[in-house]
Amino acid sequence: MPEFVKLSLRNLIFMFEFKFPDVGEGIHEGEIVRWRVKVGDEIKEDQPLIEVETAKAIVELPSPKSGTIFAIVGKEGEVIHVGDTLVAIGEKGEKFDAASLQKSKSGPGVIGQIPTEEKGVILPARTAGSHQTASTAAGILPRVRKLAQDLGVDLTKVKGSGSGGQVTEDDVRSAKPASQPAPDYSQFGPVDRVPLKGIRKAIAEHMVKSAFTIPHVTHMDEFDASALVKLRESKKPDAEKKNIKLTFLAFIIKAATETLQKHPALNSVLDDSNHADQTIVTKKYFHIGVAVDTPDGLMVPVIKNADQKDVLQIAQEITDLAQKCRDRKIELSELQGGTFSITNIGSIGGIFATPIIPYGQAGNLGVFRMKEKPVAINGKMEIRHIMSLALSFDHRVVDGAEAARFMNDLILLLEKPL
Repeated sequence: MPEFVKLSLRNLIFMFEFKFPDVGEGIHEGEIVRWRVKVGDEIKEDQPLIEVETAKAIVELPSPKSGTIFAIVGKEGEVIHVGDTLVAIGEKGEKFDAASLQKSKSGPGVIGQIPTEEKGVILPARTAGSHQTASTAAGILPRVRKLAQDLGVDLTKVKGSGSGGQVTEDDVRSAKPASQPAPDYSQFGPVDRVPLKGIRKAIAEHMVKSAFTIPHVTHMDEFDASALVKLRESKKPDAEKKNIKLTFLAFIIKAATETLQKHPALNSVLDDSNHADQTIVTKKYFHIGVAVDTPDGLMVPVIKNADQKDVLQIAQEITDLAQKCRDRKIELSELQGGTFSITNIGSIGGIFATPIIPYGQAGNLGVFRMKEKPVAINGKMEIRHIMSLALSFDHRVVDGAEAARFMNDLILLLEKPL
């Protein structure tokens, strides 16, 4: 449908609807965090308009053009979907009628507009079917059908909450236990109910998708980190001079990157988007995701091209990315593109666990607490620093023997880090 066009006695004026764009990585919705403009503001091209929380990042959306803000759609805290109008931008002095921006079945309503007594030509309304594309003409997207098949959900019994009544992935997931209504937990005692949204909702969706799609197997082992402890101590003074916090994780990332080059299956992914023609994609770049615990939930920033960086550079990047996550300043691009992940639980505690593989990858290495233990060395008992590891891998892509060889080579590097 064409953009707004208003005829004037003197010229032809265009009113522009700026809609929530597709920001990639399968993101289809977000929550309005903060408006950076208000109705009546004169804005420039590329000026920030709004902050939206999508998946695990807060995205700042710039204006695609200069002009005047005639209407703002949606309140802070509201959920918006890709394709929903956010603002109407026009020229100063232009008359405007925002009737067509009133709340649709799925989108937010108009919360501000420039008042006028003279009626202009109306912006095209978002009708029930305005978001449908060729792929949704049949009613349901292919990925939604596949999810329903994986979860055993009868789509004929699912009521869609998307635009025009379209069935979404959330609808499918919530429909699975529909035959068993949730119990009233409050009958047993006091409860708190917190909406599942933002980062926590993104974590839940990714974990379910990964757990129901990837056949996980976890290979566990431990290694003697005594030499690694000595190496770190020898490098700490140099790191401190550069204000770099040198952790064991930096060495493990470097060693894992070297090992991935010998075992490319762990740096691969099974492309199952086409059920009839599945493909194993081996990535020739090494972007390592690092799990970060934040007050808002788990985030996994990515160290890009880790194979091209030394240990000190990796250590600095770990610190910088972790701080960005905790301050909620992380960019969406810094959370994307991972080829292999490392989850460092050792700083908190625990001996072993089974990490869940991020969807789109084939492996996640869990790193656990280091302990001093008695070890038999050449028939004598010695106290050594022992660290345990757990490698979860996609058994569709990686065989158990290959996972074991990866772990053996990784341990060899960690036990003889020089």
